Amino acid sequence: MTIKQGNVYIADIPISRPHQLSMHTITKQTIVLVKLTEEDGLSGWGEVATIGGASYEEMTPEAIKVTIDHYLMPMILGKKAADYACIMNDIQKHVKGNRFAKAAVESALIDLFAKQKGLPAYELLGGKIHDSLPVAWTLASGDTKKDIEEAQEALQQRKHRIFKLKIGKGDPNENVRHVLEIKKALGDEVRVTVDVNQSWDEQTANQCIPKLQAGGIVMVEQPLPEWNEEGMRRLTASSALSVMADEGARSIHDVFRIAKHHVGDSLSLKIPKHGGPHETKKAAAIAESAGMPLYGGTMIESTLGTAIAAHVYATIPDMIFGTELFGPLLYQDMVSTNALIYENYELIIPERPGFGITIDEDKVLYYARDHETRQKGGNMI
Repeated sequence: MTIKQGNVYIADIPISRPHQLSMHTITKQTIVLVKLTEEDGLSGWGEVATIGGASYEEMTPEAIKVTIDHYLMPMILGKKAADYACIMNDIQKHVKGNRFAKAAVESALIDLFAKQKGLPAYELLGGKIHDSLPVAWTLASGDTKKDIEEAQEALQQRKHRIFKLKIGKGDPNENVRHVLEIKKALGDEVRVTVDVNQSWDEQTANQCIPKLQAGGIVMVEQPLPEWNEEGMRRLTASSALSVMADEGARSIHDVFRIAKHHVGDSLSLKIPKHGGPHETKKAAAIAESAGMPLYGGTMIESTLGTAIAAHVYATIPDMIFGTELFGPLLYQDMVSTNALIYENYELIIPERPGFGITIDEDKVLYYARDHETRQKGGNMI
């Protein structure tokens, strides 16, 4: 069976509370969904999410859709999902960059082929090592009391015992105070990390990181702008706590350069930013070869995108810093008919064929932009 039709949807889904980052405050989350349908009607789905339009990643949701519709889909239609590796190799040769778009279509191809074979997708990605993954919760209200209450509730419900705080916005000294107060309230049994999202300069980082370290914080993520690799290298050399590379570590070439020059001593993986499941596996292997601890990052995807990441991360031997696959817990609604299972502080890896998620197409159309025109179908051969 060959792939006869491809559809791409941009959907805006409300979330349960504002999620504050240094560059943007999320009140609804935008995802891009790709549906590939073969001749017998079986479909595979892929998803990527973006944050704040163009404020986090160079590729906007609109650009991702245009790239898939006009450049990637013609290289997919008429092909077999079983040839997904060959298809992606051709796409890599003929389409530069555009990693989010590539990640969406590769995930849809893998989902489709795994469903054909009746296998969970992790079987096509090297085999599962972990049955579940520890999940951090991001505290991003900016209100110390609210964040403490939110963390304590998560602990009581046995959902999370790793917490990340977004601290790139506002006065750095006040942000450090905010973090240390939360850490003190939660105690020594809870791991707390911080994410600056590139918002500090080197002087600010040198002032703040020792205070964070003294207060028991174990990791600071991307404190400096991605272009300031020399500064990141100096911070890595001088800091006892881990300095994690994220926005500066997109392509496998970025990851190699970061590992070689010690531009960070740990790495945040994200399926969209690396360009798909297999490129993410390559990035993880480079980091592993350099002795860099790994963290399973998120773009705050819905159930499908989170399941895609979970299947990939489940095949990686060591995720020292755990994962951040909390996305579905932040959404007010789902575009799937089944939910992911979180228990005992961990996310259970879905076992159904493909990525284990059944998409609710009515919900997709409900949240999709221009959903009336979407019902007319997508690219076809």
